[in-house]
Amino acid sequence: MVRTILEIDKLRKTYGTNEVLKGVDCAVHEGEVISIIGSSGSGKTTMLRCINMLEEFQGGSIRLDGEEIGYHTEGATRRRKSEKDIARQRALTGMAFQQFNLFPHMSAADNVMLGLVKVKKMSRPEARAIAETWLDRVGLAARRDHFPGQLSGGQQQRVAIARAIAMSPRLMLFDEVTSALDPELVGEVLQVIKGLAAEGMTMLLVTHEMRFAHDVSSRVIFMNQGVICEEGNPRDMFARPRTERLAEFLKSSSFN
Repeated sequence: MVRTILEIDKLRKTYGTNEVLKGVDCAVHEGEVISIIGSSGSGKTTMLRCINMLEEFQGGSIRLDGEEIGYHTEGATRRRKSEKDIARQRALTGMAFQQFNLFPHMSAADNVMLGLVKVKKMSRPEARAIAETWLDRVGLAARRDHFPGQLSGGQQQRVAIARAIAMSPRLMLFDEVTSALDPELVGEVLQVIKGLAAEGMTMLLVTHEMRFAHDVSSRVIFMNQGVICEEGNPRDMFARPRTERLAEFLKSSSFN
């Protein structure tokens, strides 16, 4: 039986009078790799940030492993959970961002170790062993003692991915992780993600890399103006889009 890890129900998010998410429904099953595509401003990144409680949302619910994220809802009453509880829940998801957000004064290994020591209360030797394992997995064993300023953009992004995965999250969120990279560095980061997908890691990826989304995803979600406009098997969606809006988007993205 396929297990549902993430359930999003009627998710609504507004900024002032601007409604960015307009009742989004989505379920993510264990081992799925879901790419979220769509034009800028369609709500893709906002949805990821709501899942990780980096953004508050005004309506609907998000459940991870059956536990409501961010809020207690009883009938019509809804209140935000304590910051301690939210921090615990946030640790269940790993997130890699467009910007690497590494601490410049810390080595690659120390960046990966930080959450293990501070959040999971591991000893430094135990955390160091896990950090070295993951840096090796992303091809950076020889750079573990280098500082971010001594690494290329692609290498820094791989450190950021190792840092997130080292925390053993139930779900990985990737927000346009190649958009800040020079074109020649994109492939090395996508290769890491492809390897994680092959190992069965559950992932949600916001990406503008259409060929990658086509090749790596078990499902693709196309968002438009704050709603899920179309979703399904990437081969079917990309070859035979059901909506005119998706057909236009794919044409503008030069997917072939």
